[in-house]
Amino acid sequence: MKYGIVMFPSKKLQDLANSYRMRYDPHYALIPPHLTLKAAFELSDGEIATYSEKLNQIAKNHRPVPLKISKVSSFQPVNNTIYFKVEPTSELQNLQKNLEELLPDAVSEYAFVPHITIGQKLSSDEHSDIYGQLRMLGIDHEEVIDRFHLLYQLDNGSWTVYETYHLGKE
Repeated sequence: MKYGIVMFPSKKLQDLANSYRMRYDPHYALIPPHLTLKAAFELSDGEIATYSEKLNQIAKNHRPVPLKISKVSSFQPVNNTIYFKVEPTSELQNLQKNLEELLPDAVSEYAFVPHITIGQKLSSDEHSDIYGQLRMLGIDHEEVIDRFHLLYQLDNGSWTVYETYHLGKE
């Protein structure tokens, strides 16, 4: 089965992201706005209990993560994804590194760039127009996230929470 690890921001930030995602992200209906900590990977039914326990241990060893967003950015020319840029804090980077080390053979395709996607799979012309407008937005958002989630993918392509892990809690 396919799994992934994410953090969900506050409802306020999700609502703002969704105001763009409903128009510019074909994955809008498949998963809420999120910050990906570990991209999709495969685990068998027999492996999930052990993996979940390790995630619980990682969560206990990390403090809540400050989330600061100050601009819209893009991954172009690699791809036409537009996103809210999350400032990389040491708490966030250390948590992501520990999660990545947990499954060393499931290496992510890209380096970790913390972000919340608001548009993807756009044509080059669409990307240019939309990014030109959105990068002018004055975004100044800060919050603290105290949990991350192990998700699994359903047969219809949507993602749902398998388990939630609270940071810094015994």
